[in-house]
Amino acid sequence: MKLWGGRFTKETNQLVHNFNESLSFDQKFYRQDIQGSIAHVTMLAKQGILSQEDKEAIVSGLEGILADLETGKLVIEPGAEDIHSFVEEKLTERIGEAGKRLHTGRSRNDQVALDMKLYTRDQIKEMDQLLYNLLEELLKRMEENLDTYMPGFTHLQKAQPITLAHHLGAYFEMFSRDRGRLKDIYERMNYCPLGSGALAGTTYPLDREYTAQLLGFYGPTLNSMDSVADRDYLIELLGAMSIIAMHLSRFCEEIIIWNTNEYQFVEIDDSYSTGSSIMPQKKNPDIAELIRGKTGRVYGAMVALLTTMKGLPLAYNKDMQEDKELTFDAMDTVKGCLLLFTGMISTMTFRKDVMENSAKKGFTNATDAADYLVKHGVPFRDAHGIVGRLVLHCLDKGIALDDMSLEEYQAISPVFEEDIYDAISLKTCVEKRTTIGAPGREAMEQVIKEYKKQLAERKVV
Repeated sequence: MKLWGGRFTKETNQLVHNFNESLSFDQKFYRQDIQGSIAHVTMLAKQGILSQEDKEAIVSGLEGILADLETGKLVIEPGAEDIHSFVEEKLTERIGEAGKRLHTGRSRNDQVALDMKLYTRDQIKEMDQLLYNLLEELLKRMEENLDTYMPGFTHLQKAQPITLAHHLGAYFEMFSRDRGRLKDIYERMNYCPLGSGALAGTTYPLDREYTAQLLGFYGPTLNSMDSVADRDYLIELLGAMSIIAMHLSRFCEEIIIWNTNEYQFVEIDDSYSTGSSIMPQKKNPDIAELIRGKTGRVYGAMVALLTTMKGLPLAYNKDMQEDKELTFDAMDTVKGCLLLFTGMISTMTFRKDVMENSAKKGFTNATDAADYLVKHGVPFRDAHGIVGRLVLHCLDKGIALDDMSLEEYQAISPVFEEDIYDAISLKTCVEKRTTIGAPGREAMEQVIKEYKKQLAERKVV
């Protein structure tokens, strides 16, 4: 059944139907379509546009269709143009003439806009919950690794000693910002387009505030043309999801590096690894690599929708049907990546001894050796040169700064005393960095306390 067939004298060409139909993908929001229709007829009855008898028949019929779809008793078969046509057709089959009154005061344009908003709103909540779960896992790992020393890097070169807790905290910040972006999008999009009609409203005395209230929106949208033509919230969400995917990809890149034989910082659990079909010794970080790879897929969806929307005049155009498939795919991709990444992190073993040894061997305490000289009256530029000579000496002998004898130190600069060893120990290097945001235990404990407070105050969107 087509909702628009009266104007036409010929059947649609099958190829045209296949090209035009959206049931194959918009069936994803059958639940939201029925939810919106129930709110719509409830409002119509309240306004006296629909009889109470018709309203009750329609609501009962819609609830029956929903229940049958949920249990599998009713299957969405191909043939209908879209999910809206399918639901209305099944409703009319079940309750008769009353079913044909469902669409009173409504266009498919504002119906589609509503369904997509309802579906997107649900997806944002699911994504926010997955981010919350990941943050909880990161926080747990941070608390376990306040004294796990490791090298911090710049340019992929060992730079200064930090703790694993501090490193994980950087990602806690990123994923916290991701939650903030989702909340902002939710707040901005949570206005109801239903009642906007095709583009110019309707002559029926609709109560749009009531419909919005029934559906959990803050209120109705204020311009009917924008209501049916707006896809900003999807572009914003695709942007936010692209940033989430980028953060996951960065973290995965580090895990992939840390998992190499050269680093051996982590051991990925067998349940999140795969092997080689030819090389029996291999244990590959495939999940991390796939998450890294799927980031491009999410970026592609964002660029595709931006490109689709860039030349569209007001109001609705069929091009906008292209908002769904790629957006649905991006939503499923990001949710899957978050779920798998959280599982991978929760089962991963961090090689604390290897991390600490790497920090020592990488001269990450060289800056602290220079600071030691400065505190003993040596100008920083001179101190920098002296420590550079220390590093060259260690490289020549294949040792760390910690392994040099006091005689070796004093041969390069007589300023060094026995206390140099305590000054350049990893514990000292880290613990004396106590300003907020630094890796010292005191600062990290304060930050963790703040992170716990943030999670307690912001459960989910």
